[in-house]
Amino acid sequence: MKDLTEAPRLSGKFTDPMVTAKGETRAHVALSDPQTLWFNTGTLCNIECVNCYILSSPKNDALVYITADEVKDYLDQLETRKWGVREIAFTGGEPFMNPQMIDITRASLERGYDVLILTNAMRPMMRKSMQKGLLELNAAYPGKLTMRISVDHWAEENHNTERGDGTFAKTIEGMKWLQENGFAMAVAGRTVWGETELESRAGYGALFAEHGFDIDPNNPGQTVLFPEMDETVDVPEITTACWGILDKSPDAMMCASSRMVVKRKGAEKPAVLACTLLPYSPEFELGNSLEEAEGSVQLNHPHCAKFCVLGGASCSA
Repeated sequence: MKDLTEAPRLSGKFTDPMVTAKGETRAHVALSDPQTLWFNTGTLCNIECVNCYILSSPKNDALVYITADEVKDYLDQLETRKWGVREIAFTGGEPFMNPQMIDITRASLERGYDVLILTNAMRPMMRKSMQKGLLELNAAYPGKLTMRISVDHWAEENHNTERGDGTFAKTIEGMKWLQENGFAMAVAGRTVWGETELESRAGYGALFAEHGFDIDPNNPGQTVLFPEMDETVDVPEITTACWGILDKSPDAMMCASSRMVVKRKGAEKPAVLACTLLPYSPEFELGNSLEEAEGSVQLNHPHCAKFCVLGGASCSA
């Protein structure tokens, strides 16, 4: 797998997990209040976006399909470790490419968790078997299942530029089906378009109004606008002094409240990662169990700075 962090690290940044290039103490984040356990369902996707942080595509199976039994094992571990997690979340790839996605979702809902599924709402979700399963689950567990749909921009042309011709129309079709059948929806957009946040939210608001989607464009939990993740761009390293300078708390960072489980191709067991954004960085792999994943995380990656600390973003609801 290509190391996209090569450029920043050639400058001496993000090389030592304990100190920065300037010799200052690198900031770290403890798992202080676990709220979300993420599962990557596999990196295979029905489309290939221009700039996908996880390099998902119809051919990339670097992360293979996780199984329902493997998910259940980690749900058991949650109870044993008493993490207090309220939400189980699924990302990909495209989660509905995973043939066990309905069983996986059911296992999480049966334990009483809220479930968040990140999807492009296209053909994999719209297969009859997936529709049937989703309808059953949404009826059996009302208010517990949310679908977060990737809509890279509220304008069809921009969305299609990133995701391919015709993708916008197919995603809107999927969202209409979800709306008509009473599913809770959220949207994930991007901030690469040179708009202000106000302009972007107004655009999404007009799109939601046009189609009658019950999504609040001004609620950051329902319309999530992610900062761009270009790992070759030079960003500052985060030191322990930065918390006071930036008036931010390590407890507000994503790695203070979540972990992600992945299954690597050829691996005997799944692994637990510190962050949803760093599936290919071995230093952020914490072990195979949740117990091993309870330690602190050194902020030794450009995403730690740009996306989380400076960008203030989070993948969870």
